[in-house]
Amino acid sequence: MINSLHPRRPLFWLAIALLASLALPLAVNNAYALHSITMILYFAYMATAWNFVCGYVGQLSLGHSVFGGVAGYVTVLLFTQAGLTPWLGMLAGGLIAALLSVCIGWPTFRLRGPYFTLTTIAFAEILRIWFENTDSFLGIPLKGAEGLVVPLVGDSWAAFQFNSKVPYYYIILIMLCLAMAATAWMERSRLGYYLKAIRGDNDAAESLGINPTRYSLIALAISAFMSGLGGAFFAQFFRYINPERNMGIDLSIDMAVMAIVGGQGTVFGPALGAFLLHPIAEAIRSWFGGSVLGLHLVIYGVVLILAVTYLPKGLIDLITRKRHSSREKKQ
Repeated sequence: MINSLHPRRPLFWLAIALLASLALPLAVNNAYALHSITMILYFAYMATAWNFVCGYVGQLSLGHSVFGGVAGYVTVLLFTQAGLTPWLGMLAGGLIAALLSVCIGWPTFRLRGPYFTLTTIAFAEILRIWFENTDSFLGIPLKGAEGLVVPLVGDSWAAFQFNSKVPYYYIILIMLCLAMAATAWMERSRLGYYLKAIRGDNDAAESLGINPTRYSLIALAISAFMSGLGGAFFAQFFRYINPERNMGIDLSIDMAVMAIVGGQGTVFGPALGAFLLHPIAEAIRSWFGGSVLGLHLVIYGVVLILAVTYLPKGLIDLITRKRHSSREKKQ
């Protein structure tokens, strides 16, 4: 009876974490600190979006940043050229990212292992280079490597612009909670069971009547839509977008490594990885500045090797095993 009333339950601690997150802006008055926390939540969201397909299908994509970049461009262009509010532009950008993912995924999901990974990198780099070298397309100004600046209109919900960091913090927090809720729902749905079967054994799943390509494409489209929303948020948060920053392979690697280290194929693993790795990356950039470019990627590589070797199921699995072990000792 005592154990059943003990508050050490996942839902209890999840509720505490959510309440603390909601109250955080009331305690943090420093704009830079709130900006940094918002970026951690952003990377947690993007890693969760990556995990939706890659963590459950079992394919490693290193080109996911292209979905966020394309959706970000669509959102900014609809706002600057057509005057459409970014709230609707985000949805349009997410849908275009989902359509693009189907076009990319249809041929690539027939590849396996490193061939799939290399193909996703190739597609992403082709689009990034095209954006970098295209000043105008069909009369639409892309401005190449210079990128696009979101015009400043002042504090306005309709324009997705705020003088304070607090609204951005709450928006990305809500997006992260919805993404994790969607992952939890997918895990328990028929789609989730099919994806786990595909990840376990592609041929065996196909022999049971599951179409691996079809269900993998569905998961990829949802993942791309979510990534597109994240890319649109990033563009509005910084009020600027360019190919290198929003479509570069660095972002794809960040998403993948955070999800893998935290625990891919789980609801909370990607967020855990982001909360651990993003502050480390920022600290490295702060300490070394521009003297050692790309050092955080080297460290990411070392962390990934160690994680795959010693924690193949991620940190979330280690925490779960420790919790079960302590519970068994108390019993």
